[in-house]
Amino acid sequence: MARARIDDGAGRAAVRVALAALAGGTPASRDIRAQAVRYTLQLLAEQAEGNTVEVRVPPFGAVQCVAGPRHTRGTPPNVIETDAATWLALATGALPWADGLASGSIHASGARADLTGHVPVLPGRF
Repeated sequence: MARARIDDGAGRAAVRVALAALAGGTPASRDIRAQAVRYTLQLLAEQAEGNTVEVRVPPFGAVQCVAGPRHTRGTPPNVIETDAATWLALATGALPWADGLASGSIHASGARADLTGHVPVLPGRF
């Protein structure tokens, strides 16, 4: 069964609150962080349709995205994993993909585990 789509207004509001809290040095509530992460993952899955790469932001969510060979069983061969703060920075354009990889805050395994051209999903002011 598919998850209900997060409304754009509610999702953008959650992202704004989460980023403002992070900028202030304290994380937003767990519910706000979860909604912000799930909303931006939802956007990624919509904008980069496919099942080649699995993007994980524990404990809040994971999506499969990017066109190419489909993965159906076992551990996916192309996995990207990061924490919520790093994901939100990537999703909004505050952190370039290459910089996140270089810093070690993004863990990517597999030949196709690359989001270049797919992030940010929510660039600029929103």
